Amino acid sequence: MYASRKYLAIAWILVLPALIIRVFTTIYPIIETFRISLYEVKLLQGIREFVGFDNFIQLFQDSKVITSMGFTVIFVAGSMIGHIVLGIALALILNMKFAGQKILRTIVLLPWAMPMVVIAMASKWAFNNDYGLINDFVRWFNPDFNLDWLIHTNTARFAVIAVDLWKDLPFFAILVLAGLQFISAEMYEAAKIDGAGPIRSFISITLPMLSRNILVLSIFFTMWRITSFDIVYAMTSGGPGESTALIAYRVTTEAFTNLNTGYAASIAVVLFLVMALLSWLSMSAAKRVDY
Repeated sequence: MYASRKYLAIAWILVLPALIIRVFTTIYPIIETFRISLYEVKLLQGIREFVGFDNFIQLFQDSKVITSMGFTVIFVAGSMIGHIVLGIALALILNMKFAGQKILRTIVLLPWAMPMVVIAMASKWAFNNDYGLINDFVRWFNPDFNLDWLIHTNTARFAVIAVDLWKDLPFFAILVLAGLQFISAEMYEAAKIDGAGPIRSFISITLPMLSRNILVLSIFFTMWRITSFDIVYAMTSGGPGESTALIAYRVTTEAFTNLNTGYAASIAVVLFLVMALLSWLSMSAAKRVDY
């Protein structure tokens, strides 16, 4: 009994500093962000004035913030639909037995292993009309093709979503592939004996068995999409105009470019509350899905 208490005391001595650091580095920044959001803080003008909820009222009337919110919804929805549909398809391909399977799995993961800033900078060049890789490829089939992808709203948004999908799709697929490994081959053999074809087996066996895995992955990937910043920063700088400025990019612009930290904090608070709500809804849904 004495020895167990001794070990418990040692454990507390070792763990307590980590807990204190965790609280300080997590809870304190959140509280401070909420506090600053109630102030008008403009560093260049030396203004620091308590304004209550004025910042929150202003952001819902700010056309730039509304545009950023709109594109964030489009970005998250488009990217996640692509991740789920293409990710499952890629996982099924990687799960097939063929020569060079391990090599292909390694090659597929290369985009995910690269930093997003590097990929975004390379993509900025790739989508260039005059010397970009994308237009050069299209001109093999249509020599007269000309399109400045990143200077038009719709094509710039499509390019941002496509690059995000290209980078993280392999990681999503590999995680789905891990779920496929746990599905017994005997289930497919029994379904085949009962006359089920590949499509029927996919609908009746694969999807139900992967549903919880895919849902949990979608939760985390959605959270990452909502807080995406680097792809827009390096690829489009929010342009053309403000059409590709994600909400996280808007926070950094207000905080570090305009030095309007109070307003930036209010946007961050709204983003935090939205993510908290989505997390709660997603985890609640995950509990209802059975393997």
